[in-house]
Amino acid sequence: MPRVVLITGGMSGIGLATAEAFQKEGDTVFIVDRQETPAGLGVVRASGGKYFAGDVRDFAAAETIVEQIASDKGRLDVLVNNAGISRDHLLWKMSEADWDEVLAVNLKGAFNFLRAAAPVFRKQQSGKVVNVSSINALRGKKGLANYGASKAGMIALTRTAARELGASNVNVNAVAPGMVETPLTENLPDNVLARSWEEAALGRLGKPQEIADVILFLCSEKARHITGQVIVVDGGQTA
Repeated sequence: MPRVVLITGGMSGIGLATAEAFQKEGDTVFIVDRQETPAGLGVVRASGGKYFAGDVRDFAAAETIVEQIASDKGRLDVLVNNAGISRDHLLWKMSEADWDEVLAVNLKGAFNFLRAAAPVFRKQQSGKVVNVSSINALRGKKGLANYGASKAGMIALTRTAARELGASNVNVNAVAPGMVETPLTENLPDNVLARSWEEAALGRLGKPQEIADVILFLCSEKARHITGQVIVVDGGQTA
């Protein structure tokens, strides 16, 4: 049976690759994002889903979107919390606004949609959740206090939700990508990208599709006994 899938930040990068992967599986894909892209709109149309222009920081909007999907389709099978931003500065140069915005989008956004989806999953006694964290939640990285804290928070959220929803047959996991070729990273300074190349045991940056493949696996029946875990997909950057 085709699954009903909701992806935040699904119009580009890892989110778009994930949407494409589910659409190729024959699933119905819904995307929440603040931007429109032709590729993303093409995926939702081809799958019979819908694009919601929205801000993941909006608690009420998250509830409305999930309720609409569950009402229209009768269920929600998969939630991928992928929406994320970065505002990189050293601690003593970071503004309160940069701290607040990154935590609000990356962490509160994930909470908003997981909070909205939990009653649906519990009622139907099934569901899969994947939160897109980062290897920088697992290590220190200069200039990423806000980003790292938000992604570490997503890991704690993942493990807590896995405990709370496990009795309802819901799997909740996280992926922690290393440096990936996405719109979020393409404007980074050359020296930052070069260091990531050097760190990686495989000698290259990751591709969005490679993260999407792991997300697809975690949402499959082959991963039915995996929950509360963080799967690192970094080409050996942290090896």
